[in-house]
Amino acid sequence: MTYNSEQMQQILQKAFARQQQGEISRQQIIEIASELGVSSVSLQAAEQEWLMQEIEEKRRHKFHSQRQGEFKSHLISFIGVNGFLIVLNLWTSPAYFWAIFPLLGWGLGLFFSGMKAYKTSGESYEQDFQEWSKKLSK
Repeated sequence: MTYNSEQMQQILQKAFARQQQGEISRQQIIEIASELGVSSVSLQAAEQEWLMQEIEEKRRHKFHSQRQGEFKSHLISFIGVNGFLIVLNLWTSPAYFWAIFPLLGWGLGLFFSGMKAYKTSGESYEQDFQEWSKKLSK
């Protein structure tokens, strides 16, 4: 039976997962790569690519957490202020429910804020992430 490159990688990944319960040292990776005929230049390039991906993933996770935290603080403000306005409305003029106007206006803004906070793809998301990254690096 013969395997293509992708199938070989999948088989080896499963074998490594079964065999290794702990961590694998960098030296072990170099030895394994050498046995498989992978050049040290290719291994070093792959390691650098992996490190860059890990850094990018952590930055995106931090970006998501920050946006969701900001949304949650807006939600808490919305609930507190509008709850107060509803109580005030029912106490002062129960016949006319004027509190619906700030509730709907702020609620619409909050809805769009929530959509933006929990969106994780698309052109606007990438643009926001790039702007956030620039601010972070300053």
